[in-house]
Amino acid sequence: MREPPDLRGSVTVRVYAELNDFLPGELRGREFPCVLNGGPSVKHVVESLGIPHTEIEVLLVNGTSVGFGHRLRDGDRVAVYPVFESLDAGPLVRLRPRPLREVRFVLDVHLGKLALLLRLLGFDAAFPGDVPDEELVRISVGEHRILLTRDTMLLKRGAVTHGCYVHGTDPEAQTAEVLDRLDLRRAVRPFTRCPSCGALLADVAKERIEDRLEPLTRRYYDEFRECTACARVYWKGSHWNALLATLRRLGVDPREE
Repeated sequence: MREPPDLRGSVTVRVYAELNDFLPGELRGREFPCVLNGGPSVKHVVESLGIPHTEIEVLLVNGTSVGFGHRLRDGDRVAVYPVFESLDAGPLVRLRPRPLREVRFVLDVHLGKLALLLRLLGFDAAFPGDVPDEELVRISVGEHRILLTRDTMLLKRGAVTHGCYVHGTDPEAQTAEVLDRLDLRRAVRPFTRCPSCGALLADVAKERIEDRLEPLTRRYYDEFRECTACARVYWKGSHWNALLATLRRLGVDPREE
């Protein structure tokens, strides 16, 4: 009877650009060995280092572009690349699905302020609150939404195809990070969505909602927008200048669409 092949050994790994943020300091920006155990796939090895598969654009093994299911052998050299901003990666095996036709998000319970800011900028940002991880995955996959989270284990779930790890902790820094990483600044449409539920806003005649206004609001304001879903009413009140200042800090033109 033939002996089973010896699948033990090690590979050499190099991680590039911002993917180094997932590694301990001593492994960043250099090659390092990684022990194999049982002939694992390259996806298994890379995620065991703490890098979610949703963050990876291209994998090279011994200089050849491979998919996540490629099985590693002793002595292999692995290079791990993030999403390319300018390099033409067309000839390579693309590990991430094609971009979603419409950019929509779902955010975990820890990113509520980011959800509000994304809605302020006009993005469809679902925020289901404190729900199980399985529900976030279901929403992401079923509604074709990019999952935003600071939980790397959530992004490692095999069902998740479009996800983004949020590195920052300050909500405004998080917002700028998402805009820049996903190249969304040209898609910003300020003040077009309801901050409360995320649905689109529509202009509404004052006489239609006048009975719902406070006396001073009814007296001093004439232009209003109403949420098409939850019917909340918005106007350029005392908070308006603060909102404009927030947009300017984000580097966004505060003009309305």
